Amino acid sequence: MIKQAKFVTSVADGKNIQDFGVPEIAIAGKSNVGKSSFINFMTNQNKLAKTSSEPGRTRLLNYFEINNGEYYFVDLPGYGYAKVAHGEKEKWGVLIENYLRTSKNLINVFVLVDMRHEPTNDDKMLINYLFAYHIPFTVIATKADKLSRAQQQKCKAVIATSLAIGVNDILVTSAEKKTGKEGVLARIDNLLAYAEQLKVNSHSGADEEEETAKN
Repeated sequence: MIKQAKFVTSVADGKNIQDFGVPEIAIAGKSNVGKSSFINFMTNQNKLAKTSSEPGRTRLLNYFEINNGEYYFVDLPGYGYAKVAHGEKEKWGVLIENYLRTSKNLINVFVLVDMRHEPTNDDKMLINYLFAYHIPFTVIATKADKLSRAQQQKCKAVIATSLAIGVNDILVTSAEKKTGKEGVLARIDNLLAYAEQLKVNSHSGADEEEETAKN
C-alpha cells in the first residue's frame, strides 16, 4: 500500500544520478503513454506528477519518495516523440541509459505500453536493452478502459508476442477507471521483499567472509 508520496527532485544530467540508499522502481515508456497519470493513480494524488496533453513533457529524471523513504519511483523521460529535435532526443537517451546503467538502487523498470497499439520499435529497443543488461522489468499495459474485455485479451497477446514475454507477465491498468492497482501493488511488494532478501544474504555472506578471514 502506498500511504505517502512526494516529489523530491529532478535531474537533467546523468552525472547527477541520486543515491538515496533505498530501492528504486523506474517508470519508463514512450511519450503520451500515461506515465504521469500512472504515478498519480498509484499514489492517489491527482497532481503529484504533472500531466499534459502535449507528449514529451517529461524531459528529466523525476524522483518521487514513497512511504517516507521506503522506496522511490523514478520517472524517466518519455521517448519516441517525433516533434522533438534529434539533439534533444539523444540527450534524453543518454540520461535514461546513464540512469539504467549506474543506479545502485534500481530493482525494476516498469515499462508502460499503450494497450491499444502494438509496441513501437522504441519499446522493443528498450526491452532488448533491459534483457541485454539483465535489468529486471515489468510490462504494464495502460489505457485498458479504451478497450472491451475481449479486445484486452487480444491486445495482451499482441504485446506479449511483440516483446517476447508471457501473456500473464503483463499487468493491465487504467488510470481513468482506477483498475489494476492491486496487481501493481502486489508486484511492488514482491520486488521489495526480494530486494530485502538479497540485502540480508549479502550482509550474511560478508559476515561469513570476515569470520573466515579471522580464522
